[in-house]
Amino acid sequence: MVSIHNLKAEDAVARERREMVEKQLLTRGISDKKVLDAMGRVPRHLFVIDEFRHKAYADCPLPIGEKQTISQPYMVAIMTQLLELKGSEKILEIGTGSGYQTAILGLLAEKVYSVERIQKLQIRARGVLEKLGYANIGLKVFDGTLGWSEFAPYDAILVTAGSPETPKALLDQLRVGGRLVIPTGNDKKQVLKKIIKTPSGFRESSYDECTFVKLIGLNGWQEEV
Repeated sequence: MVSIHNLKAEDAVARERREMVEKQLLTRGISDKKVLDAMGRVPRHLFVIDEFRHKAYADCPLPIGEKQTISQPYMVAIMTQLLELKGSEKILEIGTGSGYQTAILGLLAEKVYSVERIQKLQIRARGVLEKLGYANIGLKVFDGTLGWSEFAPYDAILVTAGSPETPKALLDQLRVGGRLVIPTGNDKKQVLKKIIKTPSGFRESSYDECTFVKLIGLNGWQEEV
């Protein structure tokens, strides 16, 4: 039997999600109805560590352990919107992290392959995603700057860490017509970029300034000792 306390708690987080969508996303120009719906459905609080769960729907990134973060809701939404997903795509995500962005993509695409270099985070994310019943997500512990060539080419690639430049391996694994969204810049501040692969090369557009944790790997930042 579900207790009244549990029902009230569920109502409270549902209200927080609704307010997050209305106050943080709609007011900042997130207009893709599918993205808004996904952000309103995925229980973000389940991807946040207990210490910060009370702030799960706040307008800010939060620590998830291992010197990593779960991105600000708006940043998750704008990066997802830039991918222009229709529902039939095969996506590569670099940086599983908490698994929250992975879950959003899982609702919007046919298949998601997500790479995480920190095994502890990948194990935790896998547990939450399995608990929520996702069956279209593949996870791997690997150097994300090398992508996941086994399932390439991808219709879209999303990188959730800041890189000094776009790794060539990711560009190579993007299909013609595909979109790649990545923050690039220095280790303090980056610019969100969208790259479209065309038959004659790559077309690049720049968007918001942002600050992400470093993309560590062979073709990114080197791991600090």
